[in-house]
Amino acid sequence: MLVKLVREGLGRVIMLGSWLTRPAQMKRSPEQQAQIEDELKSLSLYQFQACPFCIKVRRALHRLNLPMETRDVNRNPEYRQQLETNAGKVMVPCLRIDGEQGSQWMLESNDIIAYLDRRFG
Repeated sequence: MLVKLVREGLGRVIMLGSWLTRPAQMKRSPEQQAQIEDELKSLSLYQFQACPFCIKVRRALHRLNLPMETRDVNRNPEYRQQLETNAGKVMVPCLRIDGEQGSQWMLESNDIIAYLDRRFG
C-alpha cells in the first residue's frame, strides 16, 4: 500500500514537471493534420496516467501533434483485459496498431516513440 502511494505520488510530480516543460507541437497544414488524424483512428495507447514511461510517450504525442486515443487500464477494466489478452501481460505503455492483418501490440516506450517518429515525424 505504501509503495503504491509513493509510486502514485512520484508519478503525479513527474506529470506536473512534464506539463510545465512540454515541447512545442509540430506544425502542419490543416490538410496534413486532417490526414494524420484520420490515420490515428487505427492507433490507441494503453497506459496508466501517472506512469513515467507513459508520460514519456504522451510527451512524444504532444511534440508530434498526434491527438491519439489513450486508454487508461487502471480506470477501465475492459481496457486492462484487452491488454492482458492481446499483449500477453498488463504492461504499459502499449501501442495498439490496427491494420488489415489484425492488431499488433507494441510494448516499450522507446520502440513506440521510434515508431511514431518514423511514421509521423
